[in-house]
Amino acid sequence: MARVAAPVPSDAELTRAVEILRSGGLVAFPTETVYGLGADASSAPAVARLYRVKSRPVDHPVIVHVAEISGLDEWGCDIPDAARVLAGVFWPGPLTLVVARRADVGADAVTGGRPTVALRIPAQPVALALLRAFGRAIAAPSANRFGRVSPTTAAHVRHDLGSDVDLVLDGGPCAIGVESTIVDCTMGDVRILRTGGIPREGVEAMLGRRVEVATTSGGAPGTLPAHYAPDARVEIVDADDLTRRRAELTDAGRRVVVLAGVEAAHLYARLREADAAGADVVLAVLPPEDGLGAAVADRLRRAAAAGSIGGDPSP
Repeated sequence: MARVAAPVPSDAELTRAVEILRSGGLVAFPTETVYGLGADASSAPAVARLYRVKSRPVDHPVIVHVAEISGLDEWGCDIPDAARVLAGVFWPGPLTLVVARRADVGADAVTGGRPTVALRIPAQPVALALLRAFGRAIAAPSANRFGRVSPTTAAHVRHDLGSDVDLVLDGGPCAIGVESTIVDCTMGDVRILRTGGIPREGVEAMLGRRVEVATTSGGAPGTLPAHYAPDARVEIVDADDLTRRRAELTDAGRRVVVLAGVEAAHLYARLREADAAGADVVLAVLPPEDGLGAAVADRLRRAAAAGSIGGDPSP
């Protein structure tokens, strides 16, 4: 079967998107990870509106998306060599770097009041075209309400945000489907704060050493306890116990959906489908935790821990 080409926004749509951002509006756009809800990162009123629309906690930072690697120095200071190495290899791409923030740039709200800033260059043609046409950085968490699973299609964004987003740029389904890996470069050594689109093994290979995965997020974007859960309750089960547990729940009158062997690109769509089907419980079998499997397992564990509370991550 021939692969269907992803939609490409017209020049007129991109021009309109830039006008909306410059006037303080909100534009949803695709990245390779998930769809982001973008606002002018230098405009305090625009960022404040972004937080209101999402009902996002004001002390929780968002990722600042830039078009060029020079954005690392435009927004950050005292950049360590490890950050430059990782940016040089993985940007554009699903890697977010947390560095010390320059005090003279951007709206304070994008950092959640912290002296650090989270930066990345998305590897998605529509996102890059928007950033370059806009000419400034775009603050963008995921394009969903707090309490929803991350969106990986334009339809997910429209369903969640409706008229509260001024424009949705449709770039087709997100290629990776889980958020970026977040690497903290501010503590003298690097730590992974959130597993994601760049596997831990890739970060370690580029740095030539073992990299710690932090057990606490330190307030990194997209790492609150309530992230990544659908309305249905998520329960982690071993493959050997799946049949018994499913029968037990079904006999008790619960509607059950099983997630086993799901790929990262389809994870959030499957969780949304479970909600649409009226599932009470999602029984999830964790994948092997290498490559993107580590990110899938992380999201499922967070969803299970959150109960029925949804999420608000950043791309």
